[in-house]
Amino acid sequence: MREFQSLKILDTFKKGFEVFGVDYEVMRKILEVKLTMDQRRVPTMFNQSTKKKEDNNQFLKSLGMYLLMSLILIPLVLGDHYFFQMSLVFGIVMFIVMTSMISDFSTVLLDVRDKVIIGTKPVNARTINTAKVIHVTIYLFCITGTLTALPLIVSLVQQGFLFFIVFVVELILLSFLIIMFTALIYIGVLRFFDGEKLKDMINYVQIMLTMMMLVGYQLVIRSFEFVDFQMNITIHWWQYLIPPMWYGAAYEWLLQHNQGQSIMVLSILGLVVPILALLVYLRLIPSFERNLDKLLSQNTKATKRGTFYREWWANILCHTKEEKTFFLFANQMLSHEREFKLKVYPTIGFALFFPFLFLFNDLRLRSFAEMSNSKLFLTIYFCILIIPTGVQMIKFSENYQGAWIFKATPIKYVANMYRAATKALLIKLFFPVFLLLSVVFIFIFSIRIIVSLLVVGLTASLFSVICYKVLNKSDLPFTDSFAAAQQTETAKHFALFAVIGVFVGIHFFSLSVPYGEYVYFGVLAVTNWFIWRRVF
Repeated sequence: MREFQSLKILDTFKKGFEVFGVDYEVMRKILEVKLTMDQRRVPTMFNQSTKKKEDNNQFLKSLGMYLLMSLILIPLVLGDHYFFQMSLVFGIVMFIVMTSMISDFSTVLLDVRDKVIIGTKPVNARTINTAKVIHVTIYLFCITGTLTALPLIVSLVQQGFLFFIVFVVELILLSFLIIMFTALIYIGVLRFFDGEKLKDMINYVQIMLTMMMLVGYQLVIRSFEFVDFQMNITIHWWQYLIPPMWYGAAYEWLLQHNQGQSIMVLSILGLVVPILALLVYLRLIPSFERNLDKLLSQNTKATKRGTFYREWWANILCHTKEEKTFFLFANQMLSHEREFKLKVYPTIGFALFFPFLFLFNDLRLRSFAEMSNSKLFLTIYFCILIIPTGVQMIKFSENYQGAWIFKATPIKYVANMYRAATKALLIKLFFPVFLLLSVVFIFIFSIRIIVSLLVVGLTASLFSVICYKVLNKSDLPFTDSFAAAQQTETAKHFALFAVIGVFVGIHFFSLSVPYGEYVYFGVLAVTNWFIWRRVF
């Protein structure tokens, strides 16, 4: 097997692993196999090609996006307001890395195959689970390193060696904190729930983690909102709960020689909390492994309410018996595909949070009455961000081997499969979020926006067809393995986001024309009727 550089670096910490009861040699072999298999069966997290000759190029392309993002951090490592600047830097890094963690790496932390395959051999559970965490850590450090490579170089040249060393050490601590924080939350969920309930709870936890990261990022900015350029820092109790400020405070202490008690406490928290989280995690590994078996349990019983709800929508949206059958089938698949939920549900957190972020920011500039009479209800278009990810992932399934059933079944119109799957996706993912936001927005902006909400609903319907045509092409729903979800679609997603911007612009313009919104509503209705029949 190929000798990986990351494992050579890991060898220097061999004694430390053995102190915690980890069989290092066995763990190293497990990691060697995992890293080798990652080149042959490429994980979704890096979106590589399966062709061996293209491995390195595709890997660099996937990390290239993080390198591009790092450009926004460079201005923040310049200047001498270290506490403010570096708190923002670590806030941005934590936000990007944490969202990668909960969307891509959760499937690795919650993978039960290690227990089934390796657990039957004379290998202790702590070694297996530590190998799993190190596997995630290696890739997470690749992402963090790429995201901060340019800022690190600039900081070394402009701020000096001490600044650079502190930056590196705190990035390592932050990465461990992210991994341990995510793992401990999943341990808590595993402890109190089982079966399908557990799988649903994990999805809800992902949404909450996403929203927590977004809220935390905003709190970092708000913490310095009223601080003048002389940096007269006032620490409030709630700021001790914001990790980016722990790491920003270390610069204030070590480089600006601020010996204030609050600054020192924040700095110590940045060192102590990741270490304590690691110790707690190692202690809970046996319990984690036992409870991980709950993910293997299946609960196929459907509630009467859920069955009635699906059939009610099928009768309304589907015009033929064949399409209705596919709609119910797709709805069931979306309800039970854990891998699908792990990859798509975090976007629900973004869709729920961003509309309110703009509203809260606007309230700082004007009164609630002024805002409620504005056109800010158009921020509800952010909920459409759910659709591209959902449409892209609908062609994958954990049980893709059963796709032969489509060939064996006497399907009269294959188009019914595409149409029914897209409708099921809209009802399962988009509609609940849109309905929740609509109720809140009607409370804020009054019933005057009802027509606008109907326009947004028709736009989402039209946009879903566009996404299916762009992202799925001719692939049948649920017929590909998630391991094959490797083709980078970043450019297409950006293009689709631009399409949303066009829809928002047209809607905004229609509001300024007498009866323009009603005309736009009619145009969308006719366009939807034509497109849904033409495309499928």
